[in-house]
Amino acid sequence: MAGSREKKRDPKASLALLWGEQEQPRRGPKPSLTAGRIVAAAIEIADTEGMDAVSMQRIAAELDVTTMALYRYVPGKAELIDLMVDSALGTPATTDGIPDDWRSRLTDWARQCWAKYRRHPWILTATAMRRQLMGPNQLAWLDAALAALSRTGLPAAQQHDAFLLIVGHIRTLAQQSAAADEAGEEEWNRLEADVLERHGHRYPALTAAITAGAFAPQQGDPLDFGLERILDGIAALADRA
Repeated sequence: MAGSREKKRDPKASLALLWGEQEQPRRGPKPSLTAGRIVAAAIEIADTEGMDAVSMQRIAAELDVTTMALYRYVPGKAELIDLMVDSALGTPATTDGIPDDWRSRLTDWARQCWAKYRRHPWILTATAMRRQLMGPNQLAWLDAALAALSRTGLPAAQQHDAFLLIVGHIRTLAQQSAAADEAGEEEWNRLEADVLERHGHRYPALTAAITAGAFAPQQGDPLDFGLERILDGIAALADRA
């Protein structure tokens, strides 16, 4: 029975939970749990063991309740994931102390967002390949980004496209970070070096780039180079506009 509940996602139920608009029971015993406690337990599991470890059964065990008891507060795992994402993101920090220009504020926004993905890498999996219902926190992030971009003077559609570019850059870095395997990377590099030693003459540009250090480990925050180039492009577009 529990499994069947997790298979079907109810968007209306998710929205009601995200926005605190779910109907409260008028009768019966006083609730011993809250959706917030369930979500917090799920986030802790995901942070330490990954999204695959999150299940209604596992959360129930952590909270020392029956699995069925959770369904009084959250209809199933799909709705739980929507709540987890919105809760883990929180809201963007204030821009106090940030220079009052679009580039500075957008840079600060991107760094805050990147920090969230590093703190909760499972967000990438949770929001991939599914239509994401946005709660108050997610909308606050979108609103903050668009508030900064509105200062560029670009048309609204281009502001949104710029937002997608920045988020795409952050998600790509998050994917690379999540897939990082130091031991596997060393073995891969060794094998590739062996192949290029024998066949490098066939790829002169690649060989020259490797020799010049193109593939050396990056220094500093991996976010910075791509973010700066995106912002440069936005600035150039705004200047033309």
